[in-house]
Parts: sequence; structure tokens; C-alpha cells
Amino acid sequence: MMDLAASLLSPEFFAAILRVSTPIILVAMGVLISERAGVVNIGAEGMMLSGAFCGVVFSAYTGSATVGLVAAIVAGMVGGLFMSFAVHVLRANLFLSGIALNLAASAGTILALFALTGEKGISGTLDSEVLPSVHIPWIQDLPVLGTILSGHHILTYVAFLSVPAVAIFMMRTPTGLRMRAVGENPEAAKATGLSVIRLQLQAFLLCGVFAGAGGAFLSMGYVSWFSQNMTAGRGFIALAAEVMGAGGAYGTLAASLLLGSVDVLAIALAGEGLPSELLQAAPYVVTVLALALYGLRQTKQKTIGTVH
Repeated sequence: MMDLAASLLSPEFFAAILRVSTPIILVAMGVLISERAGVVNIGAEGMMLSGAFCGVVFSAYTGSATVGLVAAIVAGMVGGLFMSFAVHVLRANLFLSGIALNLAASAGTILALFALTGEKGISGTLDSEVLPSVHIPWIQDLPVLGTILSGHHILTYVAFLSVPAVAIFMMRTPTGLRMRAVGENPEAAKATGLSVIRLQLQAFLLCGVFAGAGGAFLSMGYVSWFSQNMTAGRGFIALAAEVMGAGGAYGTLAASLLLGSVDVLAIALAGEGLPSELLQAAPYVVTVLALALYGLRQTKQKTIGTVH
């Protein structure tokens, strides 16, 4: 027990939280933008998985981690285009479109991996590149804080810097304010001359950028390969983080860190004799509860709107 306490209070434990939370933060920022524009992006999981796959493949064939990152982001944006086309052109249900994208990404990445390498499940023969880690001058030499804050993957720092950037974008820029107007009342926004479809398309694309980057972190930083369904529900966990954060960038950051902490804590407790299945399920149980709360919140808002 004393060893467990020491482990939970160690700098390495807190550094692990930052590392595990990185993809959740990235995708949650994208989900926040789309949700505030009035389109809850259930397809973030598929965008993330596509980004992870394309990052590995393109970095392997070009020998450039930068090309891999760009390919991952483009893959996420293609997912955003799919969502917009399904919702705005085909008039398909938003949630069913997201589920379709997730299923297509899951099956498509497996088939593409087999077609390219002949492998099933993992890209073992692809010599893919990884994005660099960053050691912060002065901070890296500090005791405790150096271990926690320095030496992380570059996308970890991008994730944390994206939080104030998204907050400023949504609260201070004309495009962000227009997206919020569309999300809060699309009919009123349309009456003032705003293009609801164009703004929601932009929101889908921005969500794709963040989801693709989150996927790149998984396959080009967290590990250095692609494996079948390696996102493991992180897109849905990011949705839960956005819900728990009540649509605010900093609240979403706090929720992402909380969910990441649950995951790291589950790993730390695995050696204490507790059932591993129960511990592995913990982040997903929290996610389901958060999504249930989102449903209740939406129902309450609709009820209030009907009364007024």
C-alpha cells in the first residue's frame, strides 16, 4: 500500500496523466467547436482512427513524420467533409452519420492495412516515423516539475496550447461568435444572413483537424505503429469530456484531465489485486454517465424551449 501511495504521488504519475490525456484534450477541443456550432460530432472516433492510420502509412512511405502529421490532419478533415455532406446534402441523421463514419473508419483502416502490407491488425512491417518530444530549457532541470512538464511529445504541448486558443476563437473572433449563434439558434442566425451550412461545415473541418492530430499522437507518439481500433473509444471519451466541461474550453480541459487520471489510476491499481476488467472499464463507465447527463441536459433545454 505504501508503494502504491508513493507511486500515485510521484512525478512520473502526473507526467503519465498529461500523456494519456493528450489525445482526449485534442479531440475534445474539436468536439467543443462542432457542438457549439450545433452539430454534435459522434464521428470524432472515426476521424481519430483515420488520422492514426494515415499518419503511420504516409510517414512510413515518405520517411517524414511531418508528412505523416499533415496526412493525419487531412484524413480527419475528410471525415469532417463526410459528416457535412451526409447531414447537409443527404439530410441524413446527425448521429447515424457519425456512427456510419466510425464503422467505415474501423473497417476501412483494417482493409487498407491488409491491402498495403498483407498484415491483419497491426502495422508491424511499416517503418513509420514518430514526432519528436520537446525538452523545455530550464524547466527540464527543475526537480519534480522538470519530470512532470518537460520531455513530452510535441502534440502534448499543442494540446494544452490549443485550449486557450479555442477559448479565444469561440469567444472573441467573428467566426467563433457566428458559430455559437448558429448553434444556439440556427433559424435566427439564418434570418440575419449567416450561412448555417457554411459555418457548420467549418466546424466539422476544425473538429477533423483536432481529431486527426489526436490520432497522429496515438500512432506517432504514444506508440509508433497502427493497430486495429487503437483509438479504443477515446473519441467518445472526448465527447464525454466536452459534456462534463459544459461546453467551455477550460472546463473541457479539466474533464479531459480527470478522465485521463482515471485511466492512469486504473493502470496503477492493476498491480494491487483488483480485477483488471473492472479497472479497464472505469473510464468508459464515466463516459457513459457523462453522455447520459448530456442527454438529460438536451431534453431539459428542449422542454424549457417548448414552455417558453
